[in-house]
Amino acid sequence: MYAIIDIETTGGAFNQEGITEIAIYRFDGIEITDQLISLVNPERPIQPFVEKLTGIRQPMLKAAPKFYEIAKRIIEIIDGCIIVAHNANFDYRVLQLEFNRLGYNFNMPTLCTVELSKKLLPDASSYSLGKLVRSLGIPIADRHRASGDALATVKLFELLLAKDEDKTIVKNHIKNELSLGISPKWISITEKLPYSTGIVYFYNKNQQLIYVIKATNIYKKALTILTGEQRIYQKIQQEVFDISFETTGSEIIAKIKEDIEIKKHKPKYNNTRNLYIESKWAVFFGNDEQPLKVGKTDSSQTIIRTFKKQKSAQKFIEETLREAQEKSDSESISLALSVKQIITEKIPAIDNSILVLKGRKNGEKGIIMVENNTVKGYGYAGLNYQISEHKILKQIIIPVPESKNYYEWLIDYLCKKNNYKIIPLQQPDNEKIKV
Repeated sequence: MYAIIDIETTGGAFNQEGITEIAIYRFDGIEITDQLISLVNPERPIQPFVEKLTGIRQPMLKAAPKFYEIAKRIIEIIDGCIIVAHNANFDYRVLQLEFNRLGYNFNMPTLCTVELSKKLLPDASSYSLGKLVRSLGIPIADRHRASGDALATVKLFELLLAKDEDKTIVKNHIKNELSLGISPKWISITEKLPYSTGIVYFYNKNQQLIYVIKATNIYKKALTILTGEQRIYQKIQQEVFDISFETTGSEIIAKIKEDIEIKKHKPKYNNTRNLYIESKWAVFFGNDEQPLKVGKTDSSQTIIRTFKKQKSAQKFIEETLREAQEKSDSESISLALSVKQIITEKIPAIDNSILVLKGRKNGEKGIIMVENNTVKGYGYAGLNYQISEHKILKQIIIPVPESKNYYEWLIDYLCKKNNYKIIPLQQPDNEKIKV
């Protein structure tokens, strides 16, 4: 759990500042679960340049609560959290200063989104909050006011969580629990898990990833593993200290991400020999007499669809030919033309495009970029212009290793689903993509 904070102050000499406004969003990695937004009477004058920057003036604070009046509520909302802020050293120092004035020993772990952004978004032209979030297509309202800046930091942190392939942020959270002497029981581990599609990560006490698995229901999958009698599950049960998760919205992103995580981290209880096997058989266009044919995927011909078994490929051909024959008879067209029409209807053309899929939550879209018959990456967007602006799209896309599997899985997924949209991918010199 994270407490994402932004604080506005009076300015002035170091360690003499007072808080004029505070905003805290309690964030579980998916949703904001609680919040506190309040002006604060600092009981000291505001520097003129700060008044001009924030718009917060002395008369506005006369009726505002003093810090001691909201201190208990602050402790409640940040309890058990890691404090997250943009330039966390400043916000944490000022918050600690106010609590010290009350005689309260304030000590909590922190994460700084400036430092995280420098690591995870190395190509950003600026790491100031305003310029950084605008470059990512994240809207920011009420700049230099606590609520606006804190909410933009929530959106930024959400993107950084998705970009954090090494799980630095999650491991920091586990390290914090260990330092507090917390040893989560399974019931407390699972109660934080959603009933959503995504990835489940199992960690031991040394913060090592020991198992990762995709799930259409994260909660149920974790519970199955923690209570299952299979030998592999019982081994995991003996070692697991904590669980984290990532929601993905769509099953295809979860499948791709699971494969990436297993290959990258090699968790001890994931059998890499049982990773998804690349398809060996494919269906190709033939001639007028034989409109479709089966062959090996290493052929130089244009592949229509791939299969792990020759029998499955042959079945696909038989079903397609049956439908095409009916269409040919009813519309008085050749069988070969009918086959091509049926294939066009069955298999979406996705090369050099952006696939828009279900997002992780309301108001968000999952996206997959495909170029040259290769899945290049995935990401999430809350606004259309994050997809249509090529510069922004490049920033929010999370690259994936090149793999034939991903393209094949994507085709199979889209053949079974209809809740997606295909947008042609424009070249970088044509910045706008019509959404």
